[in-house]
Amino acid sequence: MPAKKIAPTPPAAAVKKAAAKAAPAKTAAATKTPAKKAAAKKAATAKPAAVADTSATRPSREQIERAAYFNYRDRDQKGLAGDPHSDWAEAEAKLKTL
Repeated sequence: MPAKKIAPTPPAAAVKKAAAKAAPAKTAAATKTPAKKAAAKKAATAKPAAVADTSATRPSREQIERAAYFNYRDRDQKGLAGDPHSDWAEAEAKLKTL
């Protein structure tokens, strides 16, 4: 009986190249999904920008602190009773109306 010929095993590099050639064909069909994700991502990032616009009208902590300090000084000069919490609340109310 004649000996069977065994096909030589291809080197690992050749197998990787063949897999790399086959992979782009698969990813070409799948490129539509990332585009949809990118569009959804852009839409999601647009929403916080609208929120950022409303925060521009909201007074910062430093602005409130400064206004509360001036409320305290005015109250102290006039000899009126009060506390830091009322000074802060009054400062917030004034700055929100501006």
